[in-house]
Amino acid sequence: MENRMFRALAVLRVVLVANTVGLTVYRLDNFTHRGAGLALVGVMVVWTAVAIWAYDAPRRRVPALLVADLLIAFATLLSTPFVKGDGFNATVPGFWIAGALMAWAIHWRWVGALIAAGVLSATDLLIREQISQTNYGHVFLLMIAGPIVGYMCGSLQRMAAERDRAERAAAVAGERARLARAVHDGVLQVLALVQRKGPELGGEGVHLGRLAGEQEQALRSLIRQQDTLQTPASAASPEDSVADLGGALERLAARRPSSVSVVTPGVAVELTQRVVDELAAVVSACLDNVAVHVGEDAPAWVLLEDLGDKVVVSVRDEGPGIPPGRLDEAASSGRLGITESIRGRIADLGGGAELFSTPGTGTEWEFTVPRSDRSPLGSRS
Repeated sequence: MENRMFRALAVLRVVLVANTVGLTVYRLDNFTHRGAGLALVGVMVVWTAVAIWAYDAPRRRVPALLVADLLIAFATLLSTPFVKGDGFNATVPGFWIAGALMAWAIHWRWVGALIAAGVLSATDLLIREQISQTNYGHVFLLMIAGPIVGYMCGSLQRMAAERDRAERAAAVAGERARLARAVHDGVLQVLALVQRKGPELGGEGVHLGRLAGEQEQALRSLIRQQDTLQTPASAASPEDSVADLGGALERLAARRPSSVSVVTPGVAVELTQRVVDELAAVVSACLDNVAVHVGEDAPAWVLLEDLGDKVVVSVRDEGPGIPPGRLDEAASSGRLGITESIRGRIADLGGGAELFSTPGTGTEWEFTVPRSDRSPLGSRS
């Protein structure tokens, strides 16, 4: 942010020095010592070029540079009575001194601007024989505008720093959420399966199941400690490639052909690869839940609907259903399957997930995902 401000100040310095040169040439008859006046303007031109170069690199913005900038502005003001003689109206540098004032405002905020404005204003008043209303107005403007600009610069820099911190935090949190989903889809499912099946093996299986249960709880506790803030779907960079969602769902059903039925439209439902991967992962998590909570051979149905501006995927089973409040209890105990693997993924895609379940009548998930501007329209006319 400070770099951009100093680049803007460089443009302002060029405008100010051009104004000073033009006024000097136009009012050269007002100079008692014309040669000294032109030499003084030459110094201002040279220092403008040096200042633009020096302020362009952060490593050169040392206190000595800003002090030198202010001292040169102070010296040009102080030399005005000698160059123009007594009774002058306008100083030699004129508005050129604002360059040093703005530099202090950008680098040292309103405190620096107030100090620089005080030095320049006092000098401008002390070198005059009489103080007119116009002179007072110029000084008043310096004393007010300088600190205000300094305060605004400080505010903008703080806002930029806070924005950068928020973006980094959101990126880290989003990565943690995706990692939690991946862990749940893989490691936690396997550990839970080992914990349930181990005792059935007897002997070492009992010990193995107990160890798997301990590791599962430890891993769930670790996941819960992570910040689950998710990044908006627009922050992710979708894949340019496309894929058929129907084909991806049918491949999932092929792993359990005797119990999972998939119904898709008669044509390909093409979406970006990222959307297809995420929806397939959501359906896979639902089918895993059916196998775990209802039975490995329990029937399940997957329905895909292409509604033009959105796609709807439904997953239904005929299990015992989910009691009211059970999902909240699972989330509070660290079981993030529904929160992360299912709802989290759908939220990342900008869609919605609805659960319809009554104890004894089965469970149905309905996932609605809008098509993004970059999502192809498949074979629809």
